[in-house]
Amino acid sequence: MLGAVNRAGRRFVANRGAVLGALLVLGVLCIALIAPAVSARDPRIGDVEHGLSELGAPLPPSRDAVLGTDELGRDVWARVASGGRISLVIAALATAIALVIGVAIGLTAGYAGGATDSALMRLVDLVLAFPILLLAILLAALFREARLSSSIAPVFLTLGLVSWTTMARVIRGRTQLLVRSEMIAAARAIGASPVRILVRHVLPNLGGLVIVVTAFGFAQNLLSESVLSYVGLGPPPPTASWGRMLYEGRAYYRTAPHLVLAPGVAIALAVVGFNLLGDGLRDAFDARETP
Repeated sequence: MLGAVNRAGRRFVANRGAVLGALLVLGVLCIALIAPAVSARDPRIGDVEHGLSELGAPLPPSRDAVLGTDELGRDVWARVASGGRISLVIAALATAIALVIGVAIGLTAGYAGGATDSALMRLVDLVLAFPILLLAILLAALFREARLSSSIAPVFLTLGLVSWTTMARVIRGRTQLLVRSEMIAAARAIGASPVRILVRHVLPNLGGLVIVVTAFGFAQNLLSESVLSYVGLGPPPPTASWGRMLYEGRAYYRTAPHLVLAPGVAIALAVVGFNLLGDGLRDAFDARETP
C-alpha cells in the first residue's frame, strides 16, 4: 500500500502542471490565511482622508497601498486577503457537505442496486434537471430569509446542497465495479455485513477517486461562491469576498481597473490551481490503479 502511494506521489511530482497547481493553491492559501493576520489595515474600515484622491476617487497601487484603495478608502490588498479567507472557507464547507451527501448516496446506490439505485439516481436527475445557478440563487435567497446565525451559512449550505451530484454519480459507478469483484464476493461468503463491506473493503478503494473529485468540486464551489456574491447573495457587507469585490468595483473598471483586476486575478489563480491539482491527482491515481 505504501509503495503504491509512493509511486503515485512520484508521478504527481513529475507532472509539471500538477506541481504548478499545488504551488498556486499553496500560495492562495498562504495569502488567505496568513496575510490578514499580519496586515496593518482593517479590510472593513475605510480611510476617507488618506485613502482617496483629492477628487474622492480610489487610489491606484502605490508604496502605501500595494493594490491601491477602493471607493471607500479601504486597502484592496487587505480586502483581497480577507476575502480570500472567506471565499475559501465557504468553498471548503460546501465541498465537505457535498462530499458527505455524495459519498453516502453513491455508496448506497452502487451497493444496493435495484429499486434503491433507481430511486436515488432519479433524485440525482431531479437535481440536475434544474439549472444549477438558478437553483443555487433560489436556495440562497430562502436561507437568507431564514436569518441563520452565521452570515456565510446560507452560501455554503446552498452550494453544498446543489454540488453533490457529481460525487454521487462517480462513487456509484466505482462502487458497482467493486461490488462485482472477487474481494466483495469473498467478504459476503464469510458473512460480512453490508456496513462492514462498505467501510472495510469499498471505501478504502475509493480514496483516490474521492480526493480527485473533491479537488474539482472545490474549484467549482469557489467559482460558484463568487457568482453568488456578485449577484448579492453572498456574505453581506462589510464582509469582503472576491465576488463582492468584483461587484463593488464594476463601476470603476475604467478609472480604477485595479478594483476589478485584483479579485478577478485571485479567483482565476485559485480556480486554475485547484483544477490543475485535480488533474495531477487524477493522473497519479489512475496510473497507480492501472494493472
